[in-house]
Amino acid sequence: MTRTILDFHILQTVPPSNLNRDDTGSPKTAPYGGVRRARVSSQAWKRATRQDFRDYLDERDLGTRTKRIVELVGEAIASKHPELSEEDARTAAKAVWDATGIKVKEPKKGMIPESGYLMFVSALQIDALAELAYRAFSEGDAVDKKEAQSLVKGKNSIDLALFGRMVADVSDLNVDASCQVAHALSTHPVEIEYDYFTAVDDHKQADAEEDAGAGMIGTVEFDSATLYRYATLDVDLLRKNLGDDEATKRAVEAFTKSFVRSMPTGKQNTFANRTLPEGVVVSLRDDQSVSLVGAFEKPVKTSLDDGRSVASAKNLAKHAAEVSDAYGSGPVETWVMGIGEVGEALNGTGERMSFDGLVHSVGEAVSQRLGLAGSGNADATSSWS
Repeated sequence: MTRTILDFHILQTVPPSNLNRDDTGSPKTAPYGGVRRARVSSQAWKRATRQDFRDYLDERDLGTRTKRIVELVGEAIASKHPELSEEDARTAAKAVWDATGIKVKEPKKGMIPESGYLMFVSALQIDALAELAYRAFSEGDAVDKKEAQSLVKGKNSIDLALFGRMVADVSDLNVDASCQVAHALSTHPVEIEYDYFTAVDDHKQADAEEDAGAGMIGTVEFDSATLYRYATLDVDLLRKNLGDDEATKRAVEAFTKSFVRSMPTGKQNTFANRTLPEGVVVSLRDDQSVSLVGAFEKPVKTSLDDGRSVASAKNLAKHAAEVSDAYGSGPVETWVMGIGEVGEALNGTGERMSFDGLVHSVGEAVSQRLGLAGSGNADATSSWS
């Protein structure tokens, strides 16, 4: 059976930064190719992507990940049925969650009941559960378990359909993630550096009788790197999770834009390290997902002519061609956005275009695979610009 898979390959150089730190405050690292690499966890970039969705998608297309599920449904009940007291709204909300089979902890005095783990729910699911809860409460009936579970199974938001949901108590409510994100790795070895800093007490410094010593001293760890970022999106599973072709196209375009442009916020105030990728390669495949991280198993070396980003782009293009030649198959289509010499190094990988053009082209290709009517040629301005 022909599949529709999108692979995202991104090269992004980040200056001194600490995007994603471990329990000791150090930038995360990982061994690869026999050397230590900078690493940014997949969870960090998935959250950054989800947060970025809010700039492009309606709130009704999005979900919330929280333990405070009773409060969410209670607020939805209260907003539509103000005649109910806050206590009754929460009682009804707890009853509907109990009916789904998801365990809600008994609250401490003065606290609102919470689930024992983070629950990912869409705005539409919250509204539907609120209506069911209100109806059962106002009629004095028990909440129908099958109906409650069916409401949590359907009406998935775009972010929920992409990143999935695991429910330990009721496996039937699980949603398989249609998107997988790899840990970003530097294409070269890294060394962790230490920034020793002092903070001056302004009021003390202004006092002529006091010394001008620091009011605080400390250190913060950082590194800098050219990162290879990879994600893969199963469009067929995304379509199954959403149950709607137009929503699937919208989700693909939103993910393309947000995954590329987003960045984890770790230590942003300290380093102001916000950058955009120098190279983006998106491939549509009909066989299986293929990461090109093997291009960097041998650490990238720089020369007087090439910086790390250009050398990384050359390795990526070379490896992509070698993989296709070795296996006798390659992507159905590939779109490329590149800046300067990085773009030139990626020229042979696919059709080069602006980022807005790339987002539009990916969306149009998905439309054709889903059998939707096209909305113009691939060079048209994206609806996400």
